Amino acid sequence: MKFSKIIMSVLCVALFLNMQCDDDGMSLPESNCAGFTVIDSFTYANSATSPYSINSVSINGDCLVIDVSASGCDGNTWEMQLIDSGSVSESNPPQRNVKFFLINTEDCLAVVDRARSFDLTSLQIEGENEIIINVDDYSDPVIYTY
Repeated sequence: MKFSKIIMSVLCVALFLNMQCDDDGMSLPESNCAGFTVIDSFTYANSATSPYSINSVSINGDCLVIDVSASGCDGNTWEMQLIDSGSVSESNPPQRNVKFFLINTEDCLAVVDRARSFDLTSLQIEGENEIIINVDDYSDPVIYTY
């Protein structure tokens, strides 16, 4: 009886140690961009953004660079996201629709310009080497070649 209690104790300790977290289980891919593009149709359709205006949009390698203006103190507390609609328009080349979201809690009257880059590699389509990216509230589409 004593021997079976020891075996059960050792088994419980072994199971407990086996359930410890591994830090290397989830990691973000390496990127030269400041942020990542999220593919989420619900967020794309339903999220609210602070007011802003897009000054320019450009591609730099695998990064989409968006330069925006909004009211604020210095823009250091702004949270910026790029959300993809999750759908691909079947054209040649294919097209994807993205929205830029800004969360701005700064209460200053100055107009601040900030640029942010977003990694586009999650938007690549297998079998293609080029897609058109339509940025909501920006008139010109950009071509992403990879």
